Amino acid sequence: MKRFGMWVGVVVLMLTSGLYADQVTLSNGDRLTGTLVSLVDGTLNFKSAVTGESAIAIADVVTLATDDEVAVHTASGKILNTVLTASQTGTVAVRGGQQLMLTEIASINPPVKAPPKWKGAASLGWTRTSGNTHNETFSASANVGKRREKDRVTLNYDMAQTKADSNKTEDWWRAKGKYDYFFSPNFYGYGDGRYEVDEIANLDKRILVGAGGGYQWIENETMNLGTEVGLANQYTKYDGEGSDSEFSIQAGYNFDWQLTETMYFVHDLTYYPAFSDLSDYYLTTTGELRANFTKTMFGSFKAIFNYDATPATGKGNTDVKYVLGVGITF
Repeated sequence: MKRFGMWVGVVVLMLTSGLYADQVTLSNGDRLTGTLVSLVDGTLNFKSAVTGESAIAIADVVTLATDDEVAVHTASGKILNTVLTASQTGTVAVRGGQQLMLTEIASINPPVKAPPKWKGAASLGWTRTSGNTHNETFSASANVGKRREKDRVTLNYDMAQTKADSNKTEDWWRAKGKYDYFFSPNFYGYGDGRYEVDEIANLDKRILVGAGGGYQWIENETMNLGTEVGLANQYTKYDGEGSDSEFSIQAGYNFDWQLTETMYFVHDLTYYPAFSDLSDYYLTTTGELRANFTKTMFGSFKAIFNYDATPATGKGNTDVKYVLGVGITF
């Protein structure tokens, strides 16, 4: 009698275990019971006592049901902590009786992402010549950035100073800060600011403050490309010539490409034509090639091209700067 009671208990446990389990119904009519682990990138991870863990394309799923709450992330950005109840084909019912299309679900129980960190690079360059001539050049560059789900922050700094027989032949620096807010995975709004000084070009200061919109055409581990257009205000002051402030269009692009495991290329361009006269413009573009010696150390060659249609009196329109350096990434 005791043995009979034990077998009855086993049978009841087997029958009721199916009642207290998550369920997935497939388009071919199969139904799986077990535990819904996650839904990420269109693939449902489901663990069953019979078949083990399976990867199922969400396109093959008719409906879902769970016993416990799961974290449902919708395509519109909402997060619902709810029990799922099987409903009509292609839908599930969530808390409150709301119907949710499976196509509206971006993920379920996605893995927790590590918080975004600041990433960047810094480099230094120094050369010295002695003998018949005495030349010394010092340069430095740094860039840092943080990319979060909805926004991006970037900061850049470059400088160089050259002395030939105690006379300065190069003395400049520039800094830039930029903030991007993503309204969608590709479209973003931005605000940025630049500050530039060049003693040899008699540029006491150039301040550029702009805002506008951009489109991120490519964003992945090996290549990034974004284009932008907006408005800017440019304040320029040359030594001994007073200052000038005017509004302009701001248009440009940012591009970087991991050419190989050890070679990395960065290029950007920004164009500022004045509203009052489109032929009066300022253009700046930078290209940099890095070669990694180790995982974190690199050598770099950077070229900076600036064109100012209305430079200081007696100065040329074009400035080309070359910067060699050795740096680290972090």
